[in-house]
Amino acid sequence: MRAEVAVRASATLGEGPTWDPATDRLIWVDILGSRIHTYHPATGRRTVRATEQHVGAAKPCATGGLVVNLRDGIARYDADGAFSWLVRDPVPGRRGNDAAVAPDGSLWAGTMRYDEATGGGTLTRLTPDGETQVIFPSVTVSNGLAWSPDGTRLYYIDSPTRRIDVCHMSGQRPSVRQPLVVIEPDAGYPDGLTVDADGCLWVALWDGGRIRRYTPHGHLDRTLPLPVPRPTACCFGGPSLRDLFITTASSGTAHPLAGSVLVIPEAGQGVPGVAFGG
Repeated sequence: MRAEVAVRASATLGEGPTWDPATDRLIWVDILGSRIHTYHPATGRRTVRATEQHVGAAKPCATGGLVVNLRDGIARYDADGAFSWLVRDPVPGRRGNDAAVAPDGSLWAGTMRYDEATGGGTLTRLTPDGETQVIFPSVTVSNGLAWSPDGTRLYYIDSPTRRIDVCHMSGQRPSVRQPLVVIEPDAGYPDGLTVDADGCLWVALWDGGRIRRYTPHGHLDRTLPLPVPRPTACCFGGPSLRDLFITTASSGTAHPLAGSVLVIPEAGQGVPGVAFGG
């Protein structure tokens, strides 16, 4: 399997690829470029929306539009482009980072400090009716998160720990985090991740130049080398959810493909995502 270029770009910090089955498009963000991108593989059509703040993630809403994790909180863009805050919680020196929609349609949104101060970030759950719940009150770089196909396990990454943690779900509350995978120091930092139909975890390794696949028991069973040193996240997309899309960052590297979106066709079998609101 070899990575191909899906979208040639120079995103400073490309992140958060999400396949939207309602529109057959890939949604991704350039966090520090304050841009939301979309890409339709069938036609090659692309769109770019500028945001007024750094944007950590953008996910589709069940009723149309996007929910976004911004510097100062969580907001929504309606299908017509109208903007509204859902949760506004500005903290000096802090911004939104990766986010994901849980099986119940709630948004789990992470934050981090710009200086990456230890314990300066959080992970918060937002329900469609506006209730919030702090899940993890003290993390450093809240990053990848995903659920097992049956929804009973949450996988979570706080990147500086070099771990993928697992929590068992009790209702909508996760158990205490337990290390499932520890990334060795010379392999980079775990960043974004996704889960496939077999329950295996695919994780992008920042400064590692590769994607790794781990079994639900934490065993490494596949490594996919990439042409860029800083992949940030991955997701399955395409008509059959078999193509692995990978966002990358140009920050800190001069590689000509850094900041582009890569794709590995027929890499595996993804599972359908859930839109915010169910």
